[in-house]
Amino acid sequence: MKTLSIECSATPCSVAITDNDKVLASSFINVKLTHSQTLIPMVEALLKSANVKLSEIEGFAVSAGPGSFTGIRIGISAIKGLAQAKKIPCASVSTLEAIAYNFIDTDCIVCAVMDARCNQVYNALFKVKNGEIERLCPDRALMCDELSNELSNLLNEENLKVFIAGDGTDVFYPFAENIKNVIKSFESRRYQSAIGVSLASIKDFDKGNTISPEKLLPIYLRLPQAERELKQKKELKK
Repeated sequence: MKTLSIECSATPCSVAITDNDKVLASSFINVKLTHSQTLIPMVEALLKSANVKLSEIEGFAVSAGPGSFTGIRIGISAIKGLAQAKKIPCASVSTLEAIAYNFIDTDCIVCAVMDARCNQVYNALFKVKNGEIERLCPDRALMCDELSNELSNLLNEENLKVFIAGDGTDVFYPFAENIKNVIKSFESRRYQSAIGVSLASIKDFDKGNTISPEKLLPIYLRLPQAERELKQKKELKK
């Protein structure tokens, strides 16, 4: 099954074309350019270089959150536009789960973190064993010190290395660097990518857990900043 996957939930932007778990082509950039400018040209260039027509794509996958509110909306809007005409099935993937697939070949625990600011991270924990990924908790927003305490308790039970990965690595790692077996991931595996999105989507396509393009929506763990500020103002006026 040929799948086109998109990941632009943070500063990096990537696109991948896969056939089941075989990567046919991928593109990744990590520069501060607007995704609305770079994403569709990346898709067009990748289809051309892979010699794959858009009509050959049987499924679309996208990281639907958590992450940048703008980036998530751009990725989802792009997938809607590409999939809508022929009602191609879509897979909505957790950005944090996509990060875990960077370590599919390593027995470990992946602590996926994205910067949520103010010493907070979006986080989920995953156990990787023999090429299988087990989710240990739901996606959530946590204070860094809370997550550090949770990792300490977890490592009392598990004798595995913990890799900190995601664009929140540098934010969170100072809170956990003194915990035994906690490792800061190399940049080559650190960032969420469209390949991880594609790998995470395979089970959804296999089980038929897909959605139509019009039902594809962002997954927010908290309200956008503008909405939070408006809500705060309304509460102060009461």
